[in-house]
Amino acid sequence: MSELINNREYRQKVLKELILDLHNGKPVEEVKERFGKLIEGLAATEISQMEQALIHEGMPVEEIQRLCDVHAAVLGTSVQQIHAEDSVQENHPVSIFKRENRALEALMNNVLAPELGNYAKGDEEALGILKKAFASLWEIDKHYSRKENLLFPIMEKHGITAPPKVMWGVDDEIRAVIKETRKLLNSDTPEKEKLVEKAQEAINRVNEMIFKEENILFPMILETFTEEEWQQVSEASSEIGYCLIDEPKTTWKPQGEDASGESGSKDKKDLHDGYVEFDAGKLLPEEINAILNTLPIDITFVGKDGKVKYFSQGKERIFARPKTVIGRKVENCHPPASVHVVEKVVEQLQSGKKDHVDFWIKMGNVYALIRYFAVRNAQGEYLGVLEVTQDIKPIQEISGERRLVSEE
Repeated sequence: MSELINNREYRQKVLKELILDLHNGKPVEEVKERFGKLIEGLAATEISQMEQALIHEGMPVEEIQRLCDVHAAVLGTSVQQIHAEDSVQENHPVSIFKRENRALEALMNNVLAPELGNYAKGDEEALGILKKAFASLWEIDKHYSRKENLLFPIMEKHGITAPPKVMWGVDDEIRAVIKETRKLLNSDTPEKEKLVEKAQEAINRVNEMIFKEENILFPMILETFTEEEWQQVSEASSEIGYCLIDEPKTTWKPQGEDASGESGSKDKKDLHDGYVEFDAGKLLPEEINAILNTLPIDITFVGKDGKVKYFSQGKERIFARPKTVIGRKVENCHPPASVHVVEKVVEQLQSGKKDHVDFWIKMGNVYALIRYFAVRNAQGEYLGVLEVTQDIKPIQEISGERRLVSEE
């Protein structure tokens, strides 16, 4: 046993050294040659441990993110495929993610790659096909959003914190290159050489992420997540949506649980039968929940410990809020590139420098006003941050007057 532990420690040490060598500019081929001596029996969990160790030792997430593609190239096909393709049920969340990956590969191999080649050779008709195909490729945003909002919070609860940060950053880079490609495609006079280069980069990076998901991420979480956690992922997935596939007709449930979901599940009970007293009135818990979900705004509350405690579930949501975010640190609910903004807002509200901070952004037909309020009790003690989001576009379009007595 001690020999095994020592071997793992040694391999972990060398793996870290290899990534640092790449960081310091050593040629990939030289690193690959050294890496070949260590590939026997390499498991996905060791990659996670390596990345976390580097972050704990002070390497910025952005640096590991920058090395991520090189890392995958070094690993190549040598990462042990721990779980076979058929090792999970057909409607299991991992199976759904893999089906989406097959659909993405079909789109890239059968449409994007050949039509990009045709366009590069002078076929201008291919441009229209590429526009439609890249619009379809943008469906990948749903795939990445489910990964970031459903899988990453559970990974963090199990102490796996580095891979989500690194992978989310790379996801955002892929989103950015797809957006840039679509912008070039939709320009009046696209620069062919630049367009072909950017489109090929998008295809390559999507393929690289598919490799990382299936050889590193999925084996890792299949070893880690409980059946109850997988059921939570399955039930929350439809709120975000699916990429290039139809929504599954049923959600995944642990084997042995019937279709109604009653076997092995806890009985749902009211929180309590009594009223909740407020400064001006009292309400039943059922009434409170219904009122908050009826408000024409999105509400999210982050407690003073920095963890998400509550969000409303109105009919017209602006941002997806799956239930898996409950208990998650707020900085982990945002892309790595914007974490510093979130931390600054929370610091200003908690310290009392500001009582609220406002942002407003345009997203298609929605003009979202996002407001952050410091929540304090009657003694002025800080309790947390309330995020209130509202589509103000319909309000801006109001003109004239409409009296209460007016009829339709």
